[in-house]
This record gives sequence, C-alpha cells and structure tokens, in this order.
Amino acid sequence: MPNPPLRSPNTVAVPPPVARTERERLLGQRGAVVWLTGLSGAGKSTLAAALVRRLHETGRLAYVLDGDNLRHGLCGDLGFSPEDRAENVRRIAEVAALLADAGVITVVAAVSPYRADRARARARIGPEIFVEVHVATPLEVCRRRDPKGLYRRAEAGELTGMTGLDAPYEPPNAPALRVGEDGRPPEELAEAVLAHLAEAGVLEAPADAV
Repeated sequence: MPNPPLRSPNTVAVPPPVARTERERLLGQRGAVVWLTGLSGAGKSTLAAALVRRLHETGRLAYVLDGDNLRHGLCGDLGFSPEDRAENVRRIAEVAALLADAGVITVVAAVSPYRADRARARARIGPEIFVEVHVATPLEVCRRRDPKGLYRRAEAGELTGMTGLDAPYEPPNAPALRVGEDGRPPEELAEAVLAHLAEAGVLEAPADAV
C-alpha cells in the first residue's frame, strides 16, 4: 500500500535550521533504527527494553517505539485489518525516521507482519540506517508463553486476525540479524544485537563529535 495522498497539497516543506549531521556531532552518535519484527509473544518488547538499557549504559541516547504502546495513542484509531496494519507500520516508520533524524538510536518493537510494509518503512527511514532484526521465536513457543492471553482467546474463538493463526506472518527473507530461535535470555540477545550494530558501524561516533 503506497503512502496516502496528501490532503494538504498546498503546504511547503520547511528546511530544518540544524542539519542532522550537526545533531549527531552534538550527541556523539549516529541516528539509526533497529526494527524488531516477529510474532506476538516472540519477546520483541523484552529484547527492545534490554537493548535500550544496554545502549543507555554505554552512553548512547536510545528510545523504544513499542507497537502496543503506540496503539494506546498515536495508532489508537487503527484495527488489525491488512489496511490498518499497513497504516500502523507507516506511522511508526514516520516517527522512527524523525527520531533517527534527531540522532537517536530508535528501537521499534512491532509485529509488522507484512514484508511490503517493512520494505516501505526501510525506504522511508533510509536503508543505510535501517537494521531489521527478526525475533524468530517459534510459534509453538509463543503460544506457550502467551503473555497477553491472545493465543488462548483466538483459539477459543474470542478474537480473529491473530498473526500466526488466522492471519499471516511473512518473515524477513534477509534480515540483518535473526535471533530468538535458540531460547537464549533477552540480555544475551541484546548483546548479540549490540555486537552486530558495532560491526556494522552503527555505534561509531561521528569523527568530529564534540
């Protein structure tokens, strides 16, 4: 689904008074987006929290955009149809792009089940700063965990559109990193993501950082 047409075509974008590179130099870090995708119950939120805590401990400004939290505010008017899911991901990507532009390392934790929606998020944010991480916890493990009771309710017929059951999940074909398949604790997974970010140069400070 393409971005919705502008309903205010007579507006003109205003150039920022401070360049992104200037903000990154001020913070001593580069803005980036780590996008965690996976089934409900895969451990995305737990991993995001552990990752942002570790980034904070190493002196980096980081922020979590959690899909469930955003559905209590920014995306509270959306349901779970494919169209609403696409709009949900579009809004998250827009916010993540703004935060990354401010120099923040932004960690998105959202099911984001469709490859096309994630591809649009990557294009909007910028492929050079978009790090897709598949939290590939097996469905049977997610169903056993069921932290929100959603699988139980879906199996009882109390809700429909449950990703992995009666709604599809399209795993990334070539994520930057895949974790969660071996049941390691979130702290270890966070270290694995940190190691990947370091290897990819995401954690390198700008050369002339203040």
